[in-house]
Amino acid sequence: MKAVVSVVLALCLLALPEMAPAQALTTEQDHQNMMDQLGIQTLRPGPNGDEKAPDHANYDEAKANPYPDWPDILTLSNGQKITTVNDWWQKRRPEIAEAFEREVVGRVPADVPAVTWRVAESEAETLQGTDIVASRLVGHVDNSAYPAISVDIDAVLILPAKTKAPAPVLVMFNWGPAQFPAPKVPPAPPKDLDPRMAGFLAAAQAANLDRIHQLVADGWGVVILNPTSYQADNGAGLTQGIIGLVNKGQPRKPDDWGALRAWAWGAGRIFDYLTTRPEVDKAHIGIEGVSRYGKAALVTMAFDQRFYMGLIGSSGEGGAKPHRRNFGEAVESLTGSGEYHWMAGNFLKYGEPLNAGDLPVDAHELIALAAPRLVFISYGVPEQGDAKWLDQQGSYMATVAAGRVWKLLGAKDLGVGNDYKTAVMPPPLTDLLDGQLAWRQHIGGHTDAPNIASFITWADRNMGRQ
Repeated sequence: MKAVVSVVLALCLLALPEMAPAQALTTEQDHQNMMDQLGIQTLRPGPNGDEKAPDHANYDEAKANPYPDWPDILTLSNGQKITTVNDWWQKRRPEIAEAFEREVVGRVPADVPAVTWRVAESEAETLQGTDIVASRLVGHVDNSAYPAISVDIDAVLILPAKTKAPAPVLVMFNWGPAQFPAPKVPPAPPKDLDPRMAGFLAAAQAANLDRIHQLVADGWGVVILNPTSYQADNGAGLTQGIIGLVNKGQPRKPDDWGALRAWAWGAGRIFDYLTTRPEVDKAHIGIEGVSRYGKAALVTMAFDQRFYMGLIGSSGEGGAKPHRRNFGEAVESLTGSGEYHWMAGNFLKYGEPLNAGDLPVDAHELIALAAPRLVFISYGVPEQGDAKWLDQQGSYMATVAAGRVWKLLGAKDLGVGNDYKTAVMPPPLTDLLDGQLAWRQHIGGHTDAPNIASFITWADRNMGRQ
C-alpha cells in the first residue's frame, strides 16, 4: 500500500553517523598550514561582493579582460597544434587534465577505499500524480585502515514506478541532507528568520520539488545526493570526511584533492551503484548542480567520462567562469580561507605570488574535458538574484571557446563560432540547444529550475527518447 509523501521525507531525514574528528584543525589553521607548505607569507585579498564597498569587484567590461589571450585549447604546451581526434585523446586532453589535477582541483589518491551500498528503506509513493519508488541509500566507505574516521554517503534514489524501458537518471547535488519529497504542508520558517530569506527558502523548496517532478513525469530517475555527508564544505573538514580518511587525519599536500574533486568522487560512487540497478539506463546517467555544486558537477563531467550528460547551473569562478576575467568573483576569492578548500592547495599560489594569467589552464578547457558528451551550461539573470558576481558573459565566452573540441570530435557546439574575444552573450531565453554543447540563460535567479524543461527536451532528443 502506498504511503503518504511525508513518509519518505521522514526516512530521508534519518540521521547518519557523524564523522569522527581526527586531528582538530580550524579552517584558519589548515589554510595557514597550506600557505606554510607553499612558502606563502600573505595572499592578495579577494574583491568585495558589495558593489557599494570601496574594494568591490569589477563590473566594467572595459576592464574585464586583463589577460585576453587564453591558453589555446588545441595547442600543446610545446607549441604543437592538435588537428586529429587521436592527438586530442592521446596528447592534449591528458596534458590539460594533468594541469588541472596538479594546479587547480587536485588529485584523487590511488588508494581511496571502496564503498559498500545498502538500501536503508524504500517506499512506494505518489508525487503530484506520478507513481514513484523512493529509496534511501547509504554508501559506507571502508575505514578499516583508519577507524577514527567514519564516512557514509547519504542519497535518495527516486525511480518512476511504471516505465516501459530502463530510465535515464540525473544525479543532483543537494544542499544538505536529502529532504524529498517535501511534506504536503511545508514547515514554518524559524520566527527570527528574515522574511526575505523565508520567501527565498520556500521558493527554493518548491523549485526543487518541481524539477524532480518534471524529470520523473518524463520517465527519468533522480538521485538526490548530499555531498557534505562525505566531505564538509569548509577547511576544517579537510582532515575529516573522505579526504581526511585517506590522509589518516593529516593535512593535505599541495596537489591533494579539494572538496570539488571529493564531491565529484562521491557522484562516481553513486554511478557505480546505479549500474547494479536493472531499472536504470546505464548508458544515460547525468550529473547536475548549482553554484558551488555547479562547479562540482562540471568537475565530475571533466574527470569521470562515464557520465553521459551534465546540467551545470550558475557555476561561476572555479566552474564555467574564466579565471582570467576580472569580473565579479576572482581567483583571490578562491584562495582565501572561505573557499580554498574547494581547490588543490597549489591553487593558493595564484593568489600570491602568481596571478590568474599564470595559470596553465582555464575554464574553457575544464568544459572541454567533457567533450563530446552532453553539457548544458545554465545561468539566470542578476535582476532576479543570479548575481553579476558569477560573470555570465565570461562563462558564455568560455563555452564558445570550448566548442572547438566538440567540433574536432565530430559533435556540435553552440553554432555561433568559437571566437571568445568577440563573443557577445545572447539575450535571456535564447535557446542554443542544437548541439551536444548547449547554453541557455533563463530569467530566474540563482537556480537552474527554469531551465529544467529545456534540459529534458534537449537531453531526450540526444538520447533518442520520445
